[in-house]
Amino acid sequence: MSTTPNTDDFFATVATKSDSGALRGDYSGADANYVVPQHWERYTEEQHARWRRLYERQARLIPGRACDVFIDSLKALDVSQGIPRFDRTSEALQRATGWQLVAVPGLVPDHTFFEHLANRRFPVTVWLREEHEFDYIVEPDVFHDFFGHVPLLFNPVFANHLQEYGRGGLKALKLDGLAYLARLYWYTIEFGLVQSEQGLRIYGAGILSSAGEVEYCLTSDQPRRIPFEVERVMRTLYKIDSYQETYFVIRDFEQLFSDTAPDFTPIYERLNAVEPLPADSLLDGETNLPPLR
Repeated sequence: MSTTPNTDDFFATVATKSDSGALRGDYSGADANYVVPQHWERYTEEQHARWRRLYERQARLIPGRACDVFIDSLKALDVSQGIPRFDRTSEALQRATGWQLVAVPGLVPDHTFFEHLANRRFPVTVWLREEHEFDYIVEPDVFHDFFGHVPLLFNPVFANHLQEYGRGGLKALKLDGLAYLARLYWYTIEFGLVQSEQGLRIYGAGILSSAGEVEYCLTSDQPRRIPFEVERVMRTLYKIDSYQETYFVIRDFEQLFSDTAPDFTPIYERLNAVEPLPADSLLDGETNLPPLR
């Protein structure tokens, strides 16, 4: 049996994921699950220095903006001085929540991604952005994946939610529900806000690893900030080339876990019968939460 992935179908869809028609990573050494060695020893001092600058910039921005559990977990990880070793983080994660990190070349097929999550494995890209991409990258790199996502995997409730999301993804592939589940991931795991006693805070990795959106999502008058409701989220389109026009706000991670626990099959059926909502929509009767002042 071959230990390398059949990439034909995956790369046939690359044009929809990348303007250049090609993905950034080196997939030649990937196994059947798209896992590669991290080869930490191959990172250059220039790359470690770029990581340190990225880390310093984001760490300076997140106090008073990121949720407490993210800040506390990031501090405990102690990865400010260079690109982290995935094996060492996996050891700590296994002790905390039973998760591990797996190194991947970059984007992976949906089925593979869901399989990893369903088995408490989080895929982390191995390459780091170039200097000219310091402020913006098209595809997620190691800084986005690690800095943005990994700290919250130390929270048991969030970690359990992500595993259930992976299991739901495998089911959605059979129910034509992938587009709806992608919107849920986008508006929660990537761009979610949470209410705290101190006010709105960020838990979405796409925001936490971004320089500008950290401030914008909390204080700008332009976007909507709508209390989280699963079906509403799944019906809402999103944009990948600008700051978000709508953010959905959970009360806490327990709500995220419990509200996404029921079977999505009837939701998919209802959503198939209606038009999706624009990214900037506000429905009658919905609350638009005020920005932080």
